Amino acid sequence: MDISDEGAELDRRWVEVGNNVSGIVRGCRGASIVAEHFVRAGWGSRSSSLHGYELETAWCQVEIEPIEGSEVLLNGVVDPERLDELGGLLHRSGLGFSLELYDGDVLIREIRA
Repeated sequence: MDISDEGAELDRRWVEVGNNVSGIVRGCRGASIVAEHFVRAGWGSRSSSLHGYELETAWCQVEIEPIEGSEVLLNGVVDPERLDELGGLLHRSGLGFSLELYDGDVLIREIRA
């Protein structure tokens, strides 16, 4: 269930932005669990490494990769006006997280749950 071609492709205008979001997802047994939550919400998901995934919708594309313990690293690009929507998806999934939004090298916003 963690792989799906059903989601929308990233809008081309966000491809030009480059990575602007990074974060940590806490309290999960692996990246596949996180990917399942995104797939249930209608996102596309594909394997990007042995244990990592690329998750995509029209306004966001992130890579997730397990790190130590029960944490998953998240980074990619998001429409800055929809950062709360990304956080809301993680929150509704019952996952703890912190997300940081950047403009170049400047941190412009941070949300945690």
